[in-house]
Amino acid sequence: MFSRSADAQVNVLPREMQNIGVIEHLNGQVPGDTTFLDENGQPVRLGQYFDGRRPVVLNLAYSRCATLCNMVLNAAVRGLQETTWSVGEEFVAVTISIDPRETPRVANERRGRVLAQYNRPSAARGWHFLTGSESQIRRVADAVGFQYRYDRAQDQYAHPAVTMLLTPDGKVARYLYGIQYKPTDVRVGLLEASQGRSISTVERLILYCYHYDPQGQGYVLWAMRVMRLGGVVTLLVFGSFLSVMWLRERRRRSPGPLPPAAPTGAAT
Repeated sequence: MFSRSADAQVNVLPREMQNIGVIEHLNGQVPGDTTFLDENGQPVRLGQYFDGRRPVVLNLAYSRCATLCNMVLNAAVRGLQETTWSVGEEFVAVTISIDPRETPRVANERRGRVLAQYNRPSAARGWHFLTGSESQIRRVADAVGFQYRYDRAQDQYAHPAVTMLLTPDGKVARYLYGIQYKPTDVRVGLLEASQGRSISTVERLILYCYHYDPQGQGYVLWAMRVMRLGGVVTLLVFGSFLSVMWLRERRRRSPGPLPPAAPTGAAT
């Protein structure tokens, strides 16, 4: 009896941590009609970043968070640095503050630090930091299943550590959890989110060979697909070898060129 009571006490989360987490809404549509202010104080619609061509990396964070938000953004920056794709080129990044009190000036300061860390020129036109009202923030958070709450006593927000990957049309494709992302998870996640738009043959093969493991919350090699792909490659190589050998043998057996005919009327 005592053991059950002790287990129950251990398993009860503190009040400030209850209802904090992620309810995955894979393929759920992020509301593009939500309105915010960008880092320059200009009004924007979230949907304008869904251009139909490039996937979107979405973070929900806030600048006054000195611990977890920094860790999540740092993890996103490190993970994105490990990919050959660049923010502003092959994909877009959007960071929305969950604190409605934050201003574009604060967002711009955070953006400057993140861009300096990421250190790729294209990010200046592709990584956007947005602020907005509580209602607009909540609409986006609810759409992606991002559960957070404000702790009035601590004047802080409790929230999960997660980054969302969206399709070019603004649908949730994948969640990356934690404060450290494997380069493979980021790369394959972006390829998956791109929905095959404008990716190379090599990238298609990478996407073919990996699948998402929901228990491990990461991408793993799909052994059967690798074996099938290996078999196809082997057949192609062997077929090419046979073709080359057949052409060589055909040339060896073909008769040499005939000698030129003697001119008509030549002396004998």
